[in-house]
Amino acid sequence: MYSYFNGTIASSNSDSVVIDVNGIGYLIHVPNPFSYEIGQNYKIYVYNHIREDEYSLYGFKSIEEKELFMKLINVKGMGPKVASGIFATGSIAGIVDAINKENLLYLTKFPKIGEKLARQIVLDLKGKVYAEINEVEDTNTDELISVLENLGYKTNEIKKVVPLVDVSKTLEDQVKEALKLLLK
Repeated sequence: MYSYFNGTIASSNSDSVVIDVNGIGYLIHVPNPFSYEIGQNYKIYVYNHIREDEYSLYGFKSIEEKELFMKLINVKGMGPKVASGIFATGSIAGIVDAINKENLLYLTKFPKIGEKLARQIVLDLKGKVYAEINEVEDTNTDELISVLENLGYKTNEIKKVVPLVDVSKTLEDQVKEALKLLLK
């Protein structure tokens, strides 16, 4: 089993990236492939999804994302494709908060999650996902949010792009990545 890949992004499409690790290209399904820049080095934490007819890799920019994903796929009725889709539009802090506060409206905004599955997520995970995940994400994004606000961007614009930015990069690289996303 693989834990992570450290390599260069060779290509991307609508739901995955190919990461080149020492001349071998691994196709990894990621929540937002457009947040990865081709030719740049990344460390992608992976989950190996093995079934009788399928072997897939699902990737995440942080270990916290991967851990939350692992908890989500253990929810009855939740597969890796649906769980991965949650991270494409939601932040870790928002997802954890919604689960712990039983915010079904927030959870049902994600693709393929209806009220029944949202209730199951809350039932299975309430109290099992913790605020410490919030703290990690919040401390890494506070400076980025401040810089974007000072550049004149509105809060709703910033909230859309901040979860897509790789917070393990330097603040300067985070700002560059956020600006690219804002200008799309």
